[in-house]
Amino acid sequence: MGANSSSINDLSENEYLKRLSGTESISENDPFWNQLLSFSFTTPTDSAELKLLEEATISVCKSLVENNPRTGNLGALIKVFLSRTKELKISAECQNHLFIWQAHNALFLISCLLKVFICQMPEEEMQLHFTYEEKSPVTYQADSEDLIEELLCCLIKLIIDIPLLDITYGISLEAVSTLVVFLSCQLFHKEILRQSISHKYLMHGRCLPYTSRLVKTLLYNFIRQEKRPPPGTHIFERQSDGGGLLYGLASGVATGLWTVFTLGGVGSKTAPHQEHSSPLASQSLLLLLVLANLTDAPDTPNPYRQAIMSFKNTQDSTAFPSSNPHAFQINFNSLYTALCEQQKSDQATLLLYMLLHQNSNVRTYMLARTDMENLVVPILEILYHVEERNSHHVYMALIILLILTEDDGFNRSIHEVILKNITWYSERVLTEISLGSLLILVVIRTIQYNMTRTRDKYLHTNCLAALANMSAQFRSLHQYAAQRIISLFSLLSKKHNKVLEQATQSLRGSLSSDDVPLPDYAQDLNVIEEVIRMMLEIINSCLTNSLHHNPNLVYALLYKRDLFEQFRTHPSFQDIMQNIDLVITFFSSRLQQAGAELSVERVLEIIKQGAVALPKDRLRKFPELKFKYVEEEQPEEFFIPYVWSLVYNSAVALYWNPQDIQLFTMDSG
Repeated sequence: MGANSSSINDLSENEYLKRLSGTESISENDPFWNQLLSFSFTTPTDSAELKLLEEATISVCKSLVENNPRTGNLGALIKVFLSRTKELKISAECQNHLFIWQAHNALFLISCLLKVFICQMPEEEMQLHFTYEEKSPVTYQADSEDLIEELLCCLIKLIIDIPLLDITYGISLEAVSTLVVFLSCQLFHKEILRQSISHKYLMHGRCLPYTSRLVKTLLYNFIRQEKRPPPGTHIFERQSDGGGLLYGLASGVATGLWTVFTLGGVGSKTAPHQEHSSPLASQSLLLLLVLANLTDAPDTPNPYRQAIMSFKNTQDSTAFPSSNPHAFQINFNSLYTALCEQQKSDQATLLLYMLLHQNSNVRTYMLARTDMENLVVPILEILYHVEERNSHHVYMALIILLILTEDDGFNRSIHEVILKNITWYSERVLTEISLGSLLILVVIRTIQYNMTRTRDKYLHTNCLAALANMSAQFRSLHQYAAQRIISLFSLLSKKHNKVLEQATQSLRGSLSSDDVPLPDYAQDLNVIEEVIRMMLEIINSCLTNSLHHNPNLVYALLYKRDLFEQFRTHPSFQDIMQNIDLVITFFSSRLQQAGAELSVERVLEIIKQGAVALPKDRLRKFPELKFKYVEEEQPEEFFIPYVWSLVYNSAVALYWNPQDIQLFTMDSG
């Protein structure tokens, strides 16, 4: 560090860092700070270099931890940064590269030091390090202005107030990253933190009034997807008189320290499409998710979650409720477009889930869109490529579909949207298909994948619930979609017979041996029969409510009518089989009357004519199938580890030593 380009390998022996972490107290007005903060940096290119950076920072931190109680140098560094941020807005407007660059470097150092402090000591001990002063050993200013709160407020104001320009992009990203670091104490605890120092400051006091503006800014950072500025943006030109603090800097300064944070943590899998994405947008979204999933304070609900739950469209002129001081307005069209474009990432899918589930304004707006295919198709792609996605991402995508299918208008409109050439669907060429039929195909494929691989009852339940919600509104089902519905029933039927046979053989074997424990086939049989009944109810719902709209389903039903024979007299299915049996019998009779050797076209014509002729009162009415998504009683037990796993694996996250992580196991994280 200092007025030359620095490399990672030099950090542990760097004279400026040694002095910062040494035994000498450094005054806030010492010229040392100008020298320390005048550095450039060779950008790490892989996790090995990031790890090297971490190790070099740890060695500095160890010295600082030991000496800071006597020197107060951490507090001095923070005060230097705070003093410089007071002029940042003017510096941005005046294009003062030097001032912004040094403030950025100061924040980078604070973030690196802070991360190791949080990792290696309890919050209470870390808090003391912010209060030590350059006096006698281990004395601190108990009644001094709280540096942690001042720093947090400063970072928030920096994010919301500083205009986003090429020269401010780096410090804006650093401010967002440092807030993530502040909150990262959760990573080092197995249990969910319900009270912490960062909770206290962010939910009360001086930070609280900035809640809505911070959430709004982070959302707009995500919406705008601003790319990082090109190399060369931060080159400082030599002043005419040869002066200036950085006149001796190498031209390599242009690479920018902030790019350290665009390279990801150990073990992260950065998709090729992320290479040119916006690190500020990605990190802003991560911070937003972290803030929204902080647990409620004992006396206060999470204000960031409240802001996310209540913001409105800029075109909405209705008054805000007085009960929510954190409400704000944002452009819903821009938000919708960004969400549609970014669904390849877990983070964007999780944000979409939160907005649909928690913000009724967003949900109403999205369901009223006439281009829902732009949102639904990317969600279907996530489910289609289930083998390549983590289970949490698949769950979020599936729950989004379940929430959408709770709306009858959505269930009707998706069958009116015709899609052309779905290239990512490889099982069959789909040159033309409705969005509704494609949704059915993908959900059924997910069920079949789950039956053969993961065998997750939760996944089954939500897939079937989405199909059930849609079933009364099935319209003009694609021939292939109708076939897959019946094929899924065929697969379930075979599985039922297999489990039944295993149970019978096991029972016979138990008569000859009392010592061998029996598998619980009764439970397996009960589960498979629940799924079969649900499929029968879905088919029945379609036949009862929209028979004349779905000749392809009737055709597939007749083609595989033998499948249903065994369930006609089964006590678990007798009632629901009445309508299906009636439809099979009615249309089979009409086909027999028409003669043999009928073409597919002729069969479909007879089905369409029969659908008109079949008296509707002959079909027994059953209660409408409606399933509503209900969040678990303690959602934080799922969402907080999930969000922090996203932070850990993000392409813009800091490096954390996997051995230090306590919140989740790295195999599953």
